Amino acid sequence: MQELQITMLGPTGVGKTTLLTAIYEQFETNVGLTDLQLTPDDESAAILQDRLIELKSLLDVFEARGRQGIQGTEAIAGPESLRSFTFGLGKKGITPSLQLRFCDYPGGYHETKANAAEKKFLTELVRDSAVVLIAIDTPALMERKGKYHEKINRPSQIKDLFKKAYQDLESPRMVIFAPIKCEKYLKNDQSTKELLAQIQKGYDLLLQLFNSEQLSPWIVNVVTPIQTVGSVHFSRLEVDEYNNPRFYFRKIRHDAEYSPQDSEQPLRYLLRFLLKLHLDNRSWGFFNFLRSWLGIDQYLQKAVEEFARGSKTSGGFRVLKGDRWLDI
Repeated sequence: MQELQITMLGPTGVGKTTLLTAIYEQFETNVGLTDLQLTPDDESAAILQDRLIELKSLLDVFEARGRQGIQGTEAIAGPESLRSFTFGLGKKGITPSLQLRFCDYPGGYHETKANAAEKKFLTELVRDSAVVLIAIDTPALMERKGKYHEKINRPSQIKDLFKKAYQDLESPRMVIFAPIKCEKYLKNDQSTKELLAQIQKGYDLLLQLFNSEQLSPWIVNVVTPIQTVGSVHFSRLEVDEYNNPRFYFRKIRHDAEYSPQDSEQPLRYLLRFLLKLHLDNRSWGFFNFLRSWLGIDQYLQKAVEEFARGSKTSGGFRVLKGDRWLDI
């Protein structure tokens, strides 16, 4: 089976595992009549089911402090002990022909205490991934004019990571900015515009890197806001005696139910990207598997195209760069 590697990128507590849980849970709900199926391996299914229960538990109280409810990723014996979440992707009722491997890692690998092996592992992970999803803690980006963005989302460090990982590229890469915990900032057109503007400001140096002469031809950048719970919004920010921010989230009403939105959008964009590369009909060493995956089965190609065309381009969703790699 062919394999595609995807990295979930972000520091401790930002919400990488939350994002992956929401993507997994919402795919089946949003795939509609499309003849596609995403099948987790047994271990991934069990772990993500547990994480989904934790995510839904945020609705057990009216107001909760952030960074609660989802257990982070651990590596007890170093990078070699990290778990990957793997899914088979193919037509319903048929053995999957492509494996998507979502790579998660401890956010502490971004911190000063990370050792050389952990830092090297992270650089190689980004270098070898066709798609990177940058999970963004949206309240940290937006509240108090982004005062805690650097502290929590660490955009400068992420930019430096890409500087090392994206040297001498010879094939396209997709980088998805995925704001989560963003329900408050998508309430109307004005707040949505402010969110997009703040993402471009908060990651300005990274976007400049992607726009450089060497990287510009190869990079696809999109923004896909993910409402992982839907009915829980940011409510207030407090600062403790050590100047650490504490973000609080509140249900929109006491009887609010779990109602995520747009969690499948990163997968729609990913498949749109892969389909375009296949239709481009050129030799990309990094993506040669596409010929055997889509080239033989016209029905699978049709199903992928149908699902990919559901990718949103308004309401906070935007292609920042690389439209030509998404034109199907």
